[in-house]
Amino acid sequence: MPAILFALLILVPIAELYVIVQVGQEVGIFATLALLITVSILGAYLLKREGTATWKRLRASMAEGKMPTTEATDGALILLGGALLLTPGFLTDVVGLLFVLPASRAVVKGGARKLMGGWMVKRMGPAGYVGAKVYEARASKVRRNRSATSQPPESQSPGGVLPPSDRRPDDGGDSQGRG
Repeated sequence: MPAILFALLILVPIAELYVIVQVGQEVGIFATLALLITVSILGAYLLKREGTATWKRLRASMAEGKMPTTEATDGALILLGGALLLTPGFLTDVVGLLFVLPASRAVVKGGARKLMGGWMVKRMGPAGYVGAKVYEARASKVRRNRSATSQPPESQSPGGVLPPSDRRPDDGGDSQGRG
């Protein structure tokens, strides 16, 4: 994986520079720069529009108590696409548009899910992480008792209930110190 990432970090800028030079030779330097700036502005607009819509769908899904898996995948692809759109270059802009536009994002999303599912099975096995222990935890209400060394015995009340002056609002019971 690091070798692939290293190759991408070297090859993508070289390919971008080659395409920019070729476009510059065909339409001129100023038209090329204007086109790059226009695509970046359009990309920022699309990123904001699609990101806001996905955020609203994610919040609505969570409010209904549903797991927002589709919205989370959309959000990740929009974030990646937005980063590519804001990067100068025509090749990254094309890939970024594929990730941001809803129609092409649906196709990319299906492929991304299959890729991630295969990676998870390869990494953790078909039944999840083998040998993992599951622990159960329960929460219960606990009263705070002052230790005998931190307070003189005369200030401690019987039954472990704090005197009214030492009670906190979240300790429960009434304000008279009765639990």
